[in-house]
This record gives sequence, structure tokens and C-alpha cells, in this order.
Amino acid sequence: MNECVFCQIVEGKIPCYKIWEDEHFLAFLDIKPLAVGHTLIIPKKHFRWVWEVEDYPRYWEKVREVKNLLDQKLQPSWVEARVLGMDVAHAHIHLIPHYQEKEGKTREIGQIASLFI
Repeated sequence: MNECVFCQIVEGKIPCYKIWEDEHFLAFLDIKPLAVGHTLIIPKKHFRWVWEVEDYPRYWEKVREVKNLLDQKLQPSWVEARVLGMDVAHAHIHLIPHYQEKEGKTREIGQIASLFI
């Protein structure tokens, strides 16, 4: 799927702030974050919708792993999961950390990414 921006990220044609990956899934920081650490988790193989992902239960286990990583590195009060699917035609789940204090706009995306690498 050459026209899919997320497939191009998986192929390394478009850069991203990668915070986690394994053989089948990739997590990277959103370029228009709603909060510090706003992350997208995608399957590396193209699927249009989240519910089409071949190993749906494993996908959600990986989402939980990334959520735990966000907890460890950023200490948010809680993390919201959103499945929207209309902005990019590739399955993806948003993890959006929420904090007691309004620190969501005070750190650059590169600073956040450096915590995970």
C-alpha cells in the first residue's frame, strides 16, 4: 500500500518518533499530539480497520504493553485508548496520556521520544 502513510512509516520511507516495536506492530508518537506522549499503535501489515487485524487479541496485548511503557516513562494519571479509524485508512489505536497538571504542551516531541530509546 504505497499511498498509505502508515505503511510508508513502517517501510522507513517517512520518519517517525518510534517508541516501541516488535515483528508485527509499531508504536510511535503522534505528530499532532493531544497530550505529552500521545502514541499510535499500528500493525505493520496493512489492514483498513482495527477489527480486521489478523491477531486481534495479540494487537490489544501489545497496546497494553505500550500503555504500561507510557506509565513507566511518563507517569500519567491515566491513559485513554481511542479507536477512530477515519483520519488514516490503516488500523491504528491512539493512546493518550492524561495528567493532573497541564504539562501536555510543555515538552517537545523529540524530548519525549528520547525517553523511550
